[in-house]
Amino acid sequence: MIDYVLALVVAALLLMGAFFTLAAAIGVVRLPDLYTRMHAASKAGTVGSGLLLLALGLHAQDTPILLRALAGFAFFILTAPISAHLLAKAAHQTGHRLSGLSVRDELENPGRRRPPGRV
Repeated sequence: MIDYVLALVVAALLLMGAFFTLAAAIGVVRLPDLYTRMHAASKAGTVGSGLLLLALGLHAQDTPILLRALAGFAFFILTAPISAHLLAKAAHQTGHRLSGLSVRDELENPGRRRPPGRV
């Protein structure tokens, strides 16, 4: 019975991880500019990879492997948003522009302050 429940949990984690990874891949292909593509890859890709790692750790039924999978998941969660932010900032500084669909560029005039109450 426990093996059956574990198999169901692993299958659910694999399906969810595959879904998030697929969403990240579609986002990288379909989104209009570098910044939105990077957002899709960093957010959905991180969640998808983490869920797949967690499924691997549970399927192995070995504590050291599960701990390494959890450490890998924590590493993804801690590093992916920071690296995506730094890459986007560097891309903006080198001249990559937003797509025409974007509403505004918050980094265009970094010294200019917005009036309070305005969005």
